[in-house]
Amino acid sequence: MYIGRLFKSAPPVTLNLLIINVLIFLAMMISPTLEMKVNTYGALHYFSSPAFNPVQLLSYMFVHASFSHLFFNMFALLMFGSTIERALGSGRFLFYYISCGIGAALVQMGVFAIMVNHYADIINNTEYVNYAINQGYEAIYHGQPFYGTEVMADLARLVNTPTVGASGAVFGVLLAFGMLFPNQPLYLFFIPYPIKAKWVVLGYGVLELFFGFTGIASNVAHFAHLGGMLIGFIMILYWKRRGDFNNRWFF
Repeated sequence: MYIGRLFKSAPPVTLNLLIINVLIFLAMMISPTLEMKVNTYGALHYFSSPAFNPVQLLSYMFVHASFSHLFFNMFALLMFGSTIERALGSGRFLFYYISCGIGAALVQMGVFAIMVNHYADIINNTEYVNYAINQGYEAIYHGQPFYGTEVMADLARLVNTPTVGASGAVFGVLLAFGMLFPNQPLYLFFIPYPIKAKWVVLGYGVLELFFGFTGIASNVAHFAHLGGMLIGFIMILYWKRRGDFNNRWFF
């Protein structure tokens, strides 16, 4: 099978990232207790949540919510990550991947900060804000009822509902492919004609921006995807201008 050949030929960092993500997902499926602990301590929570710790800025990208979530992220990583790892080298690719993932988390948290401040201004009471955050944590992770206004409940969910997945890092990898191999034809599942990589990447970016501002598919961290692409763009552009790619793009 085509995927089997890709997997066998995958360079070391891409291959190990795939294996780690799959193993964590399988372990979570096998053990509900482990799943709860991973979601509590490994998934990314907002900074003011009682469940937040700095390690989550890294660990969240190895946690996935469902098989489809895992599959599409790992399929994209295998498809594009192998090529980018060969172009950048394994060490630089790992640095790039992790940087895009952490950058995606920080951008998403920045968007959450704007929303949290908005809710806090509406509530206009520091004691009630702290109550909503702490009681929301207890309600989500300990099955306790939440007592408060609708705005307080929205704030509680925002702060204490975790963000998971490698999508931010993967979107950074996709961005790198579009910049380094802009004219490489790609075939999408729903379009029978090839499209150049640069247009595919641009289209994804526009869609994520649209979804993020309109609230469509609000359970998806669209701004994390954009954050991964933004960090990737800055890094690739920096390396390009420094002459690391022999002063040219790959074609």
